[in-house]
Amino acid sequence: MDETEDTTVYKVVVNHEEQYSIWPADRANPLGWNDVGKQGQKAECLAYIKEVWTDMRPLSLRKQMEQDAAKQQ
Repeated sequence: MDETEDTTVYKVVVNHEEQYSIWPADRANPLGWNDVGKQGQKAECLAYIKEVWTDMRPLSLRKQMEQDAAKQQ
């Protein structure tokens, strides 16, 4: 295990399915991921994600489930 402190500044990114992740702030985003506007230390970014990402289901699944529920009414 590396004993050095992680001093990396991270940014929170989100994809088209509204799934969140962190990425080093000094690197270009992976393809398909966009900045959310939050940067900081790893723990700070992960706490932000925990606060805003309340439904872990991908957006496409949530939409499909809503359509299925509407058909059953």
